[in-house]
Amino acid sequence: MNSGDTAFIIICTAMVMLMTPGVGLFYAGMVRRKSVISMITLAFVAFAVVSIQWVLFGYSLAFGPDIAGFIGGLDHVGLAGVGLDGDGIPDILFMVFQLVFAGLTLAILTSGFAERVKLSSFIVFGLLWTTLVYDPLAHWAWGGGWASQLGALDFAGGTVVHISSGFGALAAALVIGKRLGFGQETMEPANIPLTLLGGALLWFGWFGFNAGSELAADGIAANAFTVTLVAASAGALAWMGASWIKGKPSSLGMISGAIAGLVAITPACGFVDTMSAIVIGAVAGLLCYAALLFRLKKGLDESLDAWAIHGVGGFWGAIATGIFATAAICGIDGLIYGNVNQFVIQLIDAGVAVVYAFVVTYVIAMLVEKTIGLRVEEEEEYVGLDIAQHGESVRM
Repeated sequence: MNSGDTAFIIICTAMVMLMTPGVGLFYAGMVRRKSVISMITLAFVAFAVVSIQWVLFGYSLAFGPDIAGFIGGLDHVGLAGVGLDGDGIPDILFMVFQLVFAGLTLAILTSGFAERVKLSSFIVFGLLWTTLVYDPLAHWAWGGGWASQLGALDFAGGTVVHISSGFGALAAALVIGKRLGFGQETMEPANIPLTLLGGALLWFGWFGFNAGSELAADGIAANAFTVTLVAASAGALAWMGASWIKGKPSSLGMISGAIAGLVAITPACGFVDTMSAIVIGAVAGLLCYAALLFRLKKGLDESLDAWAIHGVGGFWGAIATGIFATAAICGIDGLIYGNVNQFVIQLIDAGVAVVYAFVVTYVIAMLVEKTIGLRVEEEEEYVGLDIAQHGESVRM
């Protein structure tokens, strides 16, 4: 047991927890005023549902003894065997550090349901999704599953958190359908400063997200902290610059680019150096901006852009890890240092994660839709989810 490492991970856990309401604020500023409370509430509900699921059986499915490379066993149901001691940090602290990751991931996915999902249906969906999508992906990458056995690198959640939530949000949006009036009427963001505040909380929490994934206060954690900072900055400048060419350098574009850079560096932050992080972040900003433009062109109503930022950015980050990983940091070289095998492994890992997350999310969403219905009534959507679902409203 190391008291310094333990204190560090406790702080990082609290920082990552703050990211979930950060997502709520980030999304709330981009929806219409009549659904601001709803988006923030969905983030809190996601966190609460996943917290209970994780303690009861989710942690065991993710980190229990490996079963066929796909899922963990039920040895830790109800946190059985998860005690106050451990290797470096207490086992129970590792459990709760992973819990806040799981809660955040479901909150990110709420982008696909914005302004039109029934709260009761979202709770059922969230429980099924975390169990059938997030938990297996976490086991594959970090719990001894097939991806870790293959040698795939995912330091802090490129596949587990970002590909799963981004492509899950796309599947959810396709099932639930477009918002009423989408493409025919203006849907102006309610409060851009609220989104900027949420983005600031996300950027702050991301240092705990990435550096904490080392599970120790050491040089790798310091490297993860540094590359997280520069990748986000590069992403912010790249997206802002690209949007500037097409019009004005919007604040929403800048913060979206920062999040894109943060997403892309997440799987790579324990494996790449600072110069590579600048490239990873800049490419993420441009690539995710292009994905947003593609979504707009196709008329897809995944309008808070979890797919464009987290899905596409997470996929790029997973691939970039296989390109830029360096033995000087982690003992493993990537493609630019001659290790083609690691690049191929990353491609396989990311590709399987994309297909699994999208297909299973689509099936879960269809199941909920066909049984209890995902979407609110047309009248409720017209009035707004704040009033219709929560009996509350906001004045700005």
